[in-house]
Amino acid sequence: MKNVPRLVGALVPFLAVAAANAINIPMMRSNEFVVGIPVEDENGEVLGSSLAVPYKAIPQVTISRIGMATPSMVLGPIIFQRIMKMRSYKPWMAAPIQTLMCGFFLTFSTPLCCALFPQKTPIAVKQLEPELQQKIALLKNPPEYVYYNKGL
Repeated sequence: MKNVPRLVGALVPFLAVAAANAINIPMMRSNEFVVGIPVEDENGEVLGSSLAVPYKAIPQVTISRIGMATPSMVLGPIIFQRIMKMRSYKPWMAAPIQTLMCGFFLTFSTPLCCALFPQKTPIAVKQLEPELQQKIALLKNPPEYVYYNKGL
């Protein structure tokens, strides 16, 4: 590890966080692959539960979560490497600087990444499983699109 640049070593935790999110979120929501996610009409009335929706919702949440961690875990080490080279830098400044940078990045990355995908996400009825499509088609005024809550 002596030949590995210091910055590369500083980015290893980000890879661990990204991998953990990619594994943890689908595992924690694995029941949704079995029972589905409720789909609603535009008025919020539940029309059924879809087994197709988790394959869209869970990757969206995973991407958002990894995106939240990216600025503080990628830009943070890059910026801090430059700060450490400044003459005015003292070792005691490391913790306060890193804490402030992390807080700053999370202040903006969290709402931005939560907004990458709409919370109430539309999906065309024709993208749902055939049984649910048939159930929706029997409604008085069947919608072309239904909505699901992607989760956080």
